[in-house]
Amino acid sequence: MPQANVNGIQIEYETFGDKSSQALLLIGGLGVQLIYWQDEFCTKIADQGYYVIRYDNRDTGLSTKFNEVSLTEAMEKIGALFMGEKIPVPYSIEDMANDAAGLLDFLDINQAHICGMSMGGYIAQTFAINNSDRILSLTSIYSSPGNRKEFLPTQKVMEAMLTPAPEDRGKYIEHMVNFFKLVYGSGLPFDNSFHQNLFGRSYDRSFCPEGVARHYLAIMTQKTRDSDLKKLTIPALIIHGDDDPLAPLVGGKATADAIPNSKLKIIKGMGHALPNLEAYWSEILDEMVKHMSSV
Repeated sequence: MPQANVNGIQIEYETFGDKSSQALLLIGGLGVQLIYWQDEFCTKIADQGYYVIRYDNRDTGLSTKFNEVSLTEAMEKIGALFMGEKIPVPYSIEDMANDAAGLLDFLDINQAHICGMSMGGYIAQTFAINNSDRILSLTSIYSSPGNRKEFLPTQKVMEAMLTPAPEDRGKYIEHMVNFFKLVYGSGLPFDNSFHQNLFGRSYDRSFCPEGVARHYLAIMTQKTRDSDLKKLTIPALIIHGDDDPLAPLVGGKATADAIPNSKLKIIKGMGHALPNLEAYWSEILDEMVKHMSSV
């Protein structure tokens, strides 16, 4: 896959479809590699007439790692932030939004549809605030407009999320399957084989738990965006499940309330389910295409 020189770092990316079509930039969440955006999902959107771009955020996958802060140091910083201390972090959500803008610059794309899931929603919203003239539409999936107590995961999910992933491949896969089973929701059966395959590919491609911890530092120090989102005049689609213990529905509702004239799509029984057309994401794809085609 190609790499882009963006903001002094390397960003790994992949594209689907015809470059002359309207672009759709897909932004992943906490520790999410570009392969989490399912191949079939990307291909099906490209077949609808879009130039789909998926990429590894900084500090994940094959993009540049910020190894100056070790896993131990990152976990200590997370603890300090929970205690209310003001401490420096390696980078911010704003920096990650600038990476998204820089990738579009590298690809010579002036305007694009922007879609982010989870932490990627924070990045996508920040991109929209800072680059409103470059965004054709926004889709924010199981995300929120910033740091507020009511947006936090359940205690059980928080403890699982802060447990470092094992270094052994088999134990890593088991750890990840257990976590995503915990946050998946109750509306559809959990597909063990789909997730085992995805996490095996992810481990083989790049195992970087310290990058996940550094991502979480960016999440913990993000700005509250409600007032800035209220100034947006772009088409916005907010998608959220009503059974998400990692990102409660109140966060999606708050995002929709903040963005004028946005549409809120609530998916019954869905939690923090990863892209999979055999599950909730077929409905999400249809909603996204309908949303983008209306622009």
